[in-house]
Amino acid sequence: MLPMRRFADYLILFAVLAAMIVLFGLLRDTFCSFATLGNVANRIPALALVATGMTLVMITGGIDLSVGSLLGFCGAVVGAGMVDLQLGLFAALAGSMLLGGLLGGGTGLVSVKFRLPSFIVSLGMLEMVRGMAYKLTESKTKYIGAAIEPLGAPFGGLVISPAFVVSVLVVIAGQVLLSHTALGRHFIAIGANREAAHVSGVPVDRPRILAHALLGALTGLAAVFHCSRLGSADPNAGVGFELSAIAAVVVGGTSLMGGRGSVVKSFLGVLIIATLEAGLVQLGASDPDKRIVTGVVIIVAVLADTWRRK
Repeated sequence: MLPMRRFADYLILFAVLAAMIVLFGLLRDTFCSFATLGNVANRIPALALVATGMTLVMITGGIDLSVGSLLGFCGAVVGAGMVDLQLGLFAALAGSMLLGGLLGGGTGLVSVKFRLPSFIVSLGMLEMVRGMAYKLTESKTKYIGAAIEPLGAPFGGLVISPAFVVSVLVVIAGQVLLSHTALGRHFIAIGANREAAHVSGVPVDRPRILAHALLGALTGLAAVFHCSRLGSADPNAGVGFELSAIAAVVVGGTSLMGGRGSVVKSFLGVLIIATLEAGLVQLGASDPDKRIVTGVVIIVAVLADTWRRK
């Protein structure tokens, strides 16, 4: 029954995505085009990376609200490094991932060692790193330009960018980690029942810290991709990004209570959220309207998760 149930979950997500594409295609004849496909594909790498890390954290029973601000801060560091210090792209990328991993791991460490809810600790981190981004950039956008733009631009005559290809590879790696490694099984066991996992000999603290560190590192990489799409580092980048990431993960079926989830299904959730936003933009929906619709989608996904548990 379990394999059939998993197949049904994927089938439902694909059906929702296909229905949205057909609906928007009927409403706007320009929606079903290579231009729209490329636009959606090249807008999602940062969100796909953060959603991958968020899936791991939420499966362990945690949540991280600081990823939007962390993305803005890591982007500011990338801008300062490449513009002010004249660092190369790969040095800036490595530094951003390292910084994100350290700050994300710090959130997990404080939460685990002091037995604090991760959303409270991450809320404090949200404010702290956003302030650091403003101080580092003096609240000004840093233009990077051609040194970083190729990462987010289509290549080889295709409609997709290198950033999209990397994000897909990370999603695959994340699913392999979750489904085929001892660490992934520990994540699931901790989220399902932390006490039972501890009694069974699972080291419950280190995997939780590591999940937050992986989310932070992926957010650092997402910051580079975000800068590549804009060609600049904006200290305001990532405002509300955590809500989009959580929405995508929840739409993909990861439980808010922990113990159940899939990185690939979270990626399908990202595609659903991105397709919804692209369709609403082409229909001329205002930003408040888009936020209302996204909020309704999140509530419906949470209700569906509650119904599945019952």
